Amino acid sequence: MAPSSEKSPLLKSPVPEKLPFPLGLVSPGVRPYLELIRFHKPTGTILMFWPFAWGLTMAAYKTSLDLTTFWTEMFKFLIAALIVRGSACTINDIFDRNFDAGVERTKGRPLASGRVSVFAAVVYLILQYLAGVLLYMPYKGVAFWAAIAQLLPLFIVYPLMKRITYWPQAWLGIAMNFGLVISWVAITNEVDVQLLTLLMVGSWGWTMHYDTIYACQDRKDDVKVGVKSTAVMLGDFVRPFTFSCAVLFVSTLAYAGILNDQTPYFFYVTIGGTSLHLIWQYVTVDLDSPDSCGLNFIRNGHMGWVTWAGLMLDYLVKIDKLPFTLPF
Repeated sequence: MAPSSEKSPLLKSPVPEKLPFPLGLVSPGVRPYLELIRFHKPTGTILMFWPFAWGLTMAAYKTSLDLTTFWTEMFKFLIAALIVRGSACTINDIFDRNFDAGVERTKGRPLASGRVSVFAAVVYLILQYLAGVLLYMPYKGVAFWAAIAQLLPLFIVYPLMKRITYWPQAWLGIAMNFGLVISWVAITNEVDVQLLTLLMVGSWGWTMHYDTIYACQDRKDDVKVGVKSTAVMLGDFVRPFTFSCAVLFVSTLAYAGILNDQTPYFFYVTIGGTSLHLIWQYVTVDLDSPDSCGLNFIRNGHMGWVTWAGLMLDYLVKIDKLPFTLPF
């Protein structure tokens, strides 16, 4: 009997996995280094960027900064967020490579899977730090040193917190939002202690809200490998705790708006819109579903647009650059 010319279904070649953008556009040798800085997962960079943008826009409103300088600084802070987030992910993965290997969601990361050596990751980290320092060189005084503090010690310490406390998110809340201080001082050349304290406390609450929910997706694996987090510690109290953090964020942001003499547009759009978005998050998130917790993390990146919109509207009205007429 002549052999069949048809291939058995069991012998079919496997369908190659579709790589997320832009990993499929680079060579296999470069790909792990983009993965290391989570270049294909931009939400972390977006969450890092929003405090820069909020602080810059409030400072621009305060000083009536010209629009060209405003957009130039905005672009620089976007690059800063990319560098700081990338270096933070790299140092985190260096410290956590053994933990990551035991967690389903993270076991495929470049260091945990052995695709990048620790030595190569350290060299890569140093290059990122150098890029960050060069970007911040034009800033002087407090703005420069605040930027260096965020780039280096704040994020170097964060991975260690997961080993000694159930509150690593509390430290992350400081590190993630230090862009508020950097951008405000860079534009105003002054340290408004009361305003910046309010903004930092409120944004700290925002980070506690979204990162505690985000950590819920790994709770079972974290308990097995010994990683500490607020999600592990709080258990069934995650929802009321994160709701309280969200209330802290909105209330302190509103008070900061009063101190900065923001107009009603800020309170209608930023405070009202952010409040509604956070309520929607609580109605829709399922803390027992890893996919839902991950989606909520992404939604907080989207929420940043709403928070920024009222600030930007106030600024454009003040410098008389709004391209349309408001109805009220």
